[in-house]
Amino acid sequence: MEVETLCSGFGLLEGPRVDELNRLYFADVPRGGVYRRDSDGTIETLIPGRKGVGGMLFNEGGGLVVTGRTLALWDHRTGAIRDLFASYADKPLNGLNDLTVDDGGSVYVGSLEFNALSNEKPVPGFLYRVDPDGTVTRLWEGIELTNGLAFSADRKLLYHCDSTTKAVWVYDVTDRSVKDRRVFARLPDGWPDGMAVDIEGGVWVAAVFAGEVMRFRSDGTLDRHVKIPAKKVTSLVFGGKDLQDLYVVSADNSEDASRQGTVFRTRSDIPGLPLPKTRFQV
Repeated sequence: MEVETLCSGFGLLEGPRVDELNRLYFADVPRGGVYRRDSDGTIETLIPGRKGVGGMLFNEGGGLVVTGRTLALWDHRTGAIRDLFASYADKPLNGLNDLTVDDGGSVYVGSLEFNALSNEKPVPGFLYRVDPDGTVTRLWEGIELTNGLAFSADRKLLYHCDSTTKAVWVYDVTDRSVKDRRVFARLPDGWPDGMAVDIEGGVWVAAVFAGEVMRFRSDGTLDRHVKIPAKKVTSLVFGGKDLQDLYVVSADNSEDASRQGTVFRTRSDIPGLPLPKTRFQV
């Protein structure tokens, strides 16, 4: 698969999403900022300065739902940002990382209980569900380093990258809750970071420190490796009208170190699975 470079010069990039106009959104975790790349290559800053955005989703009423210290909704018309989930049991959140959404517009998001970019001792975090009416439910605990989240096509399974375990885990989903967490696949190299699912049930995982994206079949067997010119490959998303453009973001660039965090694009022979939108009131 041929890989092209779209833009570079950033820090650790995360949270890529592509909208109906084929515009790519991504975030710079340590330096802050949510950006949008138009199809002509123009890059616009949408949310300046917001750090720690590990994931984002499009909202049905417009705008973006983004993580960081809190879960927040950005209004595309005014530029205002409003917290949707900032504390649990009266305790302020330390941070939220990657996330996904179900067909009802509820967000499933993992928490960070320590600074993952520091030398702090890891503190296990939690998996939450945030509903459109603002109700927050804690679904799971003991997740070492929460990262990518994605549903299977039938929504009966929820995949979850737990990076320091070097594994992709999976839950059974029943009545919008989860149970029976177990290992879906272990990476032969690197740590699992962001993820996406294709229409055949394949699970694509960004393997940070391994310099590639790995695809696992629905039974958990490793199917293919997609080499990326970066060691720290952090996340990915399908885009384009046919959902066969595969966008990959990184925290570095092995072709030219001065490029730093980079956005890449390649083509997949298998289309990605469309992602629903959240349903929060703007």
